[in-house]
Amino acid sequence: MVEILAVATVIAPVTAGAVQAVKSATGINKRYIPVMAMAVGIGLGAAAFFVDIGLGERIWAGGISGLASVGLFELGKNSKGDN
Repeated sequence: MVEILAVATVIAPVTAGAVQAVKSATGINKRYIPVMAMAVGIGLGAAAFFVDIGLGERIWAGGISGLASVGLFELGKNSKGDN
């Protein structure tokens, strides 16, 4: 479990950037952003071959990082006052 959270922590900022790029390119509806972020995170987690854990754990870490990236973005948006 510690490895999964460590990998999720490392790839969460990358996932946040990728989600912002996909949002800008596609103009996706706001209500589907968490699902899209989770899918992007799973893809990035599956591609994270730099860690020595199995594919299942990398996919879990990617899903967690996708959801964390949405929370990270909302935290930054709310602290600036861009409601």
